[in-house]
Amino acid sequence: MKFSWVHESFEKKQVKAFLAEKGISRGLLAKIKFQGGEIKVNHQVENVLYRLQENDLVEVTIPNEEGHDTTVPVDIPIEIVYEDEHFLVVNKPFGVASIPSRIHPKESMANRVKGYYVRQGYQNQVIHIVTRLDRDTTGLMLFAKHGYAHALLDKELRNKQLHKKYMALLTGKLAGSQHGVIEAPIARPEDSIIKRIVHPSGKTALTEYWVKTEFDDATLVDIQLHTGRTHQIRVHFAHIGHPLMGDDLYGGVKNQWIKRQALHCRELDFIDPFTQKQIVLTATCPDDMAEWLKQQ
Repeated sequence: MKFSWVHESFEKKQVKAFLAEKGISRGLLAKIKFQGGEIKVNHQVENVLYRLQENDLVEVTIPNEEGHDTTVPVDIPIEIVYEDEHFLVVNKPFGVASIPSRIHPKESMANRVKGYYVRQGYQNQVIHIVTRLDRDTTGLMLFAKHGYAHALLDKELRNKQLHKKYMALLTGKLAGSQHGVIEAPIARPEDSIIKRIVHPSGKTALTEYWVKTEFDDATLVDIQLHTGRTHQIRVHFAHIGHPLMGDDLYGGVKNQWIKRQALHCRELDFIDPFTQKQIVLTATCPDDMAEWLKQQ
């Protein structure tokens, strides 16, 4: 895969410093050097210490990434919401983990996406997950199709330029205004490797929400995460006394329609780092939540 830029500054700058500004890490530079990549300046091969002049053309060839044997491809269809040469966004069903585990090495979205890459004959087959979801949370998951794209979106995550919005069904009616913020640190209790709790020793966590519809014993909310802690939405709403419907790990109750936490990543927006265009994607309400809403 090839990328090119023009050095427009009067300042003389080494190639490695210029490429660092473009998001190419030292690790990626090593792959370029030792795994078949190439760096050219004005169509001539140069090393990273070469000093650029104004208007020099820098061309970088990044080597292809062969898939890891640890991620086994499986032939299960995926629902593709968006795809280009750099990114893939899928609508994840519930009951599927984001990444494989030792016990379930073939039962994740990573396995399904790897299977899709193999069927398509893509040269880059390493799975780069940018945004994960819990096993029983549905909705949009973002994959980068190569390591450079992953690094650029990781930077967007750190700079809070990539946003995920959720919809959830809460137990009970929320008291107060139609808009609120939950700010409470989240930690892992000593007696569990799965569950999380609000505790002063935890990491800062901030969840913003908007009430969309109130029912007799439930509330539909839209949610914007401002941090990305494990189980953050589930923990925060349980903490204020309104666990997600169906989330029995945190005190929610299942019913004939909802058999898992009623949580769906419905919107994803980010800046395409290669075109600088904003990409906004949505996923419709999943069947179980839609059926519950239809019954009300």
